[in-house]
Amino acid sequence: MATAKKTTAKKTTTKKPESKLRVGASAKDAATKKGEPYISVLSVELDPDNVQNGAFELDWNDIFVAKLVRAGYKGKDDAQIVDQWFQDICRNVLMENYEQWAANQTGENRIINRRDLGDGRTEVS
Repeated sequence: MATAKKTTAKKTTTKKPESKLRVGASAKDAATKKGEPYISVLSVELDPDNVQNGAFELDWNDIFVAKLVRAGYKGKDDAQIVDQWFQDICRNVLMENYEQWAANQTGENRIINRRDLGDGRTEVS
């Protein structure tokens, strides 16, 4: 059984060279200017020896982190808060897939227990 490496969210901060000619703002800058939360997956890294292991590099703005804090996420720093959110997202996707898988199982894979309660009644579980 393969073990998964903990996925840690990383905030990237890159300084762009100052330029007098600015063609367009980045999506993050545009969202921040509008006062909107921003989150993006910058890259996905896979272990070449085991593609089940990898990491995501995320970028976000302070407005996104503030929204997470208002929603109840806590941490020592922004990266921990975003990492908790990202883990919740992954967990939700996993649970949705599991629930769909369970619903699609055929009758032969299900165990049905019946117990006679008397008076023509049966308990089914």
